[in-house]
Amino acid sequence: MSNERLRSALLARNMTVQSLAEAIDVNPKTIERWITQGKVPYRRHQYATAAVLKVDVTTLWEDDRAVDTATDLTKAEIATIYPHRHTVPSALWREMYGRAQQSLDVLVYSGLFLSEDPLFHDLVRAKVEAGAKVRILLGDPDCAAVRQRGVDEGHQIMGGKIRNALLLYRPLMRSHPEVGFRLHDSTLYNSIYRSDDEMLVNPHVYGIGAYMAPVLHLRRLPGGGLFDTYANSIEHTWENARPITDSDITGA
Repeated sequence: MSNERLRSALLARNMTVQSLAEAIDVNPKTIERWITQGKVPYRRHQYATAAVLKVDVTTLWEDDRAVDTATDLTKAEIATIYPHRHTVPSALWREMYGRAQQSLDVLVYSGLFLSEDPLFHDLVRAKVEAGAKVRILLGDPDCAAVRQRGVDEGHQIMGGKIRNALLLYRPLMRSHPEVGFRLHDSTLYNSIYRSDDEMLVNPHVYGIGAYMAPVLHLRRLPGGGLFDTYANSIEHTWENARPITDSDITGA
């Protein structure tokens, strides 16, 4: 039986059998057999293929050994769980972002607590000057998703909180235009704070503000899948977000 999931994953990444073979150092004919004959590769090749295609290994192969291993790896990606965001040590945000070498991402509606922190602004400046890619995604203050999140939290001020964050970020936008700022209109189920292969995920819970919701501290492990699930959410949101204008900040 052919493996149509593997074939579809290749097409989704705009890759060929040849390019996958080169990426994981396997004969192209071997990969053809994985697809056309449904052959199950060695686990090291399963994980290498899943990493290249940016999917969970269990998406491609129903191998009980792979399922068990992937489950264990996914659990191992969870470094810590905090019961509420306000219980996360205040220094952890700066320490985590301070470790960033390549990527620093913030995906939120307002993330006001970060925009109010001058040390975070200094850290962002230092990182982008050192060559890191910095992306800060805030909610479009006038979009339906932002209005609904305010309702879900029991207030109507989410748009105002975002504009406050934009005002606080404006000096950073002007002094360091290479920092990526965009507005999104996505329905967020989590606020995500990423630093290279480390991240804090703050789920959104109906009826309470994000500061009262839990936080997962994740570290990426090859073959784990949990980290990449949230990282892909950042990428999709960034691709569909738009630049910030002066009117977004002033509300005029």
